[in-house]
Amino acid sequence: MRSRKTAQPDNVGSAWPDGVLQRLPVGTLQLESGAELPGVVLGYETWGTLNEDASNAVLVLHALTGSAHVSRGSSNEDGWWEPLVGPGRAIDTDEMFVVAPNIIGGCYGTTGPSSPAPDGAPWGSRFPHVTVRDSVSAEVHLADALGIGAWHTVVGGSMGGARALEWAAMHPDRVSRCICVAGCAASTAEQIAFAQAQILAIRQDPNFAGGDYYDGVAPAAGLGLARRIAHITYRSEPDLGARFGRLPQDTEEPLPQGDGGRGRYQVESYLDYQAGKLAGRFDANSYIVVTEALTSHDLTRGRGSIADIFAGTGIEFVIAAVSSDRLYFPAESERLVTELPPDVPVRLEMIDSPFGHDAFLIEAAQLSDIVRC
Repeated sequence: MRSRKTAQPDNVGSAWPDGVLQRLPVGTLQLESGAELPGVVLGYETWGTLNEDASNAVLVLHALTGSAHVSRGSSNEDGWWEPLVGPGRAIDTDEMFVVAPNIIGGCYGTTGPSSPAPDGAPWGSRFPHVTVRDSVSAEVHLADALGIGAWHTVVGGSMGGARALEWAAMHPDRVSRCICVAGCAASTAEQIAFAQAQILAIRQDPNFAGGDYYDGVAPAAGLGLARRIAHITYRSEPDLGARFGRLPQDTEEPLPQGDGGRGRYQVESYLDYQAGKLAGRFDANSYIVVTEALTSHDLTRGRGSIADIFAGTGIEFVIAAVSSDRLYFPAESERLVTELPPDVPVRLEMIDSPFGHDAFLIEAAQLSDIVRC
């Protein structure tokens, strides 16, 4: 099992505290575009203990606006996959060493547009275009620094699923099992269309200032509108209908026809809440950068067919779809399974849920059987 040398993480030689942000200096990262991104730092968290032969390492990859904080660990904040990662859970940190990095371009410890450029000012509009493959390249440095030659499992949902698939494509000798939940082999035209509307919502906010707003007012209205558009795709119509229907915010009675004041529907208030929550924790430039990275996702770019990419790798694949997903349709997962070569083991799972795309964050009981290590 290989273990290549690279820059050391800032906690090398000491115990890794569970669920606490660490930072790895990567240095200059060569991007897929041919450009270079200097001074890269990768934020990550770990849980559990790496065993002697480094055979128990699990890489968990977050979705679009997620972070490295997968599980509570030593911190006081629940993680985004809290029911699944921890002692005695599906990804059992008593047995496995779990690593979760933040994506390149993000705003949770990894270099992104809000990070200082070499001149000391935030990158802002100068931050280069990055791809999912660029994040994998940075994560290779992390694996090397931690002494992990190959991952027991690489798992992610949504954009994390795209990253998991890219790991398998770029470094098949370093991935034993790849689990992609609510993802697909390439971003579809419809997904790109939804993404463009979100990006334009941010760019057209007067406070966006071309991406150089860090000395002024953040474009919270544009980011909030982007989140509203996205969140509609994350949930299903039956879910929204069952929870809110046509009810107004302040009464149990339907709004009267022709009411000039109209009032406010509960679903509108719900979207406002989601918008405000994201605007309070996420950087607008990072939202654009990681969204554009996701729209560029295409396993076959420059490689040939899915069968060509994975033939002879021996990687075990688990591809899971959500029955009510209207962003990553189940048919995309089914197509990926049919396009994988016949010589690799693959299992297709269906998460039966009314919640839509977000079921990959919600349906812990069904997910436990899918991601169990």
